[in-house]
Amino acid sequence: MTDTTLAPLGRSAPAGQVVRSQAALEWRLMMANGEQILLTLIIPLVLLVGLSLTDFVSLGAVGRQARVELLVPSIMALAVMSSAFTALAISTGFDRRGEAIKFLGTTPLSRTGLLTAKALAVLGVQAVQLVIIVAVGAALGWRPGAGVWWAIPLVALGTFAFAAWGLVLAGTLRAEATLALANAVYLILLLAGGVVIPPDRFPDPIAAVISLLPSAALADGLRAALAPMTDVGVVGVSLLILTVWGIIGAVVVQRTFRWTS
Repeated sequence: MTDTTLAPLGRSAPAGQVVRSQAALEWRLMMANGEQILLTLIIPLVLLVGLSLTDFVSLGAVGRQARVELLVPSIMALAVMSSAFTALAISTGFDRRGEAIKFLGTTPLSRTGLLTAKALAVLGVQAVQLVIIVAVGAALGWRPGAGVWWAIPLVALGTFAFAAWGLVLAGTLRAEATLALANAVYLILLLAGGVVIPPDRFPDPIAAVISLLPSAALADGLRAALAPMTDVGVVGVSLLILTVWGIIGAVVVQRTFRWTS
């Protein structure tokens, strides 16, 4: 007798396996995108090498070694911002425009699984970024201080905060507007967000505002953690600021993110 049941053969893969597979795909797409490589790897490395070899007085560091010690954690913060905020916002924005998120929401992956996969892909990109930056910094003579382990929670919370606000942009604006605004915010934070130029190099009233930005908090925290003498107080304040930005961003994402343009 012929079996005419319409029940599907087999079962879908476990949710964790589906998310990991999608994360691996997202990672490959990000690493194969020339614009993403320029944003996440080439620009930070050019700034690291160029500024370490240039007497850039605005850094407030005297001597090449002092500049390198200041620049490596600063460029690490820039790398986190470029991948967790700018690159994630742009890729998610264009996924919304192409209705990729809407389509994947009908599969076993689910839209929440897709966002989780994107977050894991960002962490994978950051692992590549930070390894290369540390290697180049070491070649320039940089050596981390004893507080190097503080960099782990700082990078994790920085990623959380920037990813949340990147998704706010991607989930509320059209793809073209997300592209323009994400790049504009990146440039503003790079030049005046306390990333490469520490907040204390700005006039006091402006420095006080800059210090509360997630970009400055991450950069200040990494500079304090990786300095020869770790300033645990600065690290603690930075962790608090990043946590607040991340929580607020997550709440805004939950309330405003639209799955289609």
